Amino acid sequence: MNPKALRPLVAEFIGTALFVFLGVGSIVVNAASNNALGAVGVALAHGVGMAVLVTMTMSISGGHLNPAVSVSLWLAQKIDGRTLGSYVGSQLLGAVDLLSQPERDAPAMAGKVTSLGTPQLAGTIGLFEGIGIEALLTFFLVSAVYGTAVSSQAPKVGGFGIGLAIFVCALVGGALTGAAMNPARAFGPALVAWEWHGQAVYWIGPLLGATAAGALWKFVLLPRDATDIA
Repeated sequence: MNPKALRPLVAEFIGTALFVFLGVGSIVVNAASNNALGAVGVALAHGVGMAVLVTMTMSISGGHLNPAVSVSLWLAQKIDGRTLGSYVGSQLLGAVDLLSQPERDAPAMAGKVTSLGTPQLAGTIGLFEGIGIEALLTFFLVSAVYGTAVSSQAPKVGGFGIGLAIFVCALVGGALTGAAMNPARAFGPALVAWEWHGQAVYWIGPLLGATAAGALWKFVLLPRDATDIA
């Protein structure tokens, strides 16, 4: 493969791997330390981690790091189908990579209790409620992507607007669905822990929310001279 074409795929792989590792690590450490981080600490790990990683990879791949973001940008005709397929493949592989280490590398009991940080539905949340919550949260997240990174009029804040959106969504929805908003974030730990309960929520919900956000920004909110980011 042409090294120039490989660069964005490596960026998506590494960025997603690090994001999932940091997110899962915060949940496992929180469980192992009797809630020392708390909900705010876990939300910060996800939000600040993504902010740095998107900023780090934005000039290489666009800093998607999320299949839902990539699908939305494809539907909005910001990337082509080939790029979509290669990005999503890289993201899913990255989501599994750092988690596929021997189980002794993580606190064993905490890892089992949290299913390695696999997002979980609260006991009071059903399938359709979970899909709706994930769709709404992802709509907010992907709107932040368009408003702070895609639009030609976006403020120059790197990935920090996106990270703040993840932080807020994690605080609001973390106790309800885990606030994944990212199929790769749900898929990686689910595969390694072999915990698939409610997995459909974390694909259907984010894809619905991302599609709605993409349509709104493409047809209504983006300035007509908005350019591609990938």
